[in-house]
Amino acid sequence: MWIEPNERIVNQVQILDESGSIIGTNPDIPDEDLIALYKWMVQARTFDQRALQLQRQGRIGTYAPMIGQEAAQIGSAYALEKRDWIYPSYREVAASLVHGVSMSNFFLYTMGNLQGGSSASVTNVFPVQIIIGAQCLHAVGGAWASKYNSENSVSVAYIGDGGTSQGDFHEALNFAGVYKLPVVFFVQNNQWAISVPRSKQTASDTIAQKAAAYGISGIQVDGNDVLAVYSTMKEALERAREGKPVLIEAVTYRQGPHTTADDPTKYRQNEEVEAWLDKDPLKRMKAFLLDRNLWNEELDQQEFEIANEKVSKAFEKASSSPTSKTSEVFDLVYEQKPKQLIEQQNSIVTEGALK
Repeated sequence: MWIEPNERIVNQVQILDESGSIIGTNPDIPDEDLIALYKWMVQARTFDQRALQLQRQGRIGTYAPMIGQEAAQIGSAYALEKRDWIYPSYREVAASLVHGVSMSNFFLYTMGNLQGGSSASVTNVFPVQIIIGAQCLHAVGGAWASKYNSENSVSVAYIGDGGTSQGDFHEALNFAGVYKLPVVFFVQNNQWAISVPRSKQTASDTIAQKAAAYGISGIQVDGNDVLAVYSTMKEALERAREGKPVLIEAVTYRQGPHTTADDPTKYRQNEEVEAWLDKDPLKRMKAFLLDRNLWNEELDQQEFEIANEKVSKAFEKASSSPTSKTSEVFDLVYEQKPKQLIEQQNSIVTEGALK
């Protein structure tokens, strides 16, 4: 149920229950898309598990796992059109892959290679934003430009529940509401902002209801139900294209650590984790496909093997790519470098301080 401006009641949108059975409205989604959604989820989980292993081996840098959040990211990104834009935080691997970022490119990013952060030149995905909440302001700026140029594209800002406590988040919603911009704020409420639980993040009953304060529409969806997320995002995009910004709260769970520098066992109980594992998005979607005779165990095994091979090839490609030079940093700041930046770049090259 949508929260219109000045409303506060929230009913969570859900199509599949935890066993994969339909409890909501049967979505009008072609079978090939249902299968594609699950394949993307398999691909995302495989990438995530491998990335975690590679980080532990010291072959990539700090990594933010998104295991458990596949339905939220893939369901939302799969609904986008190519002309739409994604403004990610550091955990949107799955959404970025669906929207066109190559796995090898993301591996380059984790290796500190400058080319790993320049996906916007080939697909509509902005560079990873490390500053919490800042991508919301960037998305609003992009949406304003889209409206000004009559491009009919929607900007989607991905953010976690912890990021909604940042001023940037509220400033962005306020601006979007005032200027009626084509933007969707997609909050992945994964219950924990590092070691801070959702209960300590906000006193409001939901994050979705915050939309009312800014005169925009809001909705809460089961973030582990890929069909509910996809359907909700489809409607949100239609609203946004009409100049009606939207706030979506996808209720999900971060099964792993906040990043590879984090130890979640220090602040949350095993019982909590186990309870959420029963709501695992892959298990739910797989059960749904099996029940409709669109999938079987043999296909499932084959798909994981295919995914593993893709990830291996992507990592090999990234590993064989030339390493970045410090002097190249200056080429990725402005489209046309100002005089001062050129002087700084030349000083590095000529003085041989760092190559």
